[in-house]
Amino acid sequence: MRMVQEAVAQSGESFGVITRVARQLGIGSESLRNWVRQAEIDGGQRPGTSTDEAKRIAELEREIRELRRANEILKAASAFFARELDPRPPR
Repeated sequence: MRMVQEAVAQSGESFGVITRVARQLGIGSESLRNWVRQAEIDGGQRPGTSTDEAKRIAELEREIRELRRANEILKAASAFFARELDPRPPR
């Protein structure tokens, strides 16, 4: 990232710099462009979802899925025990 940032600061233009640096490093220019963009977001230089925020969102979504699954299990168990405790004979 620093290599790209320094080159952009010198030239004032990022597209050619990213392509050139990507070629020097032997990686895809779009990969490098995405990394630079994410570094700018993480550094507060560009709006967007930071890496830490994205990680936290993923954790919360995983927790929501687990809680929904547990809720469904508890609903099923509640219905099962309600049937067991019901004094009426089955139809």
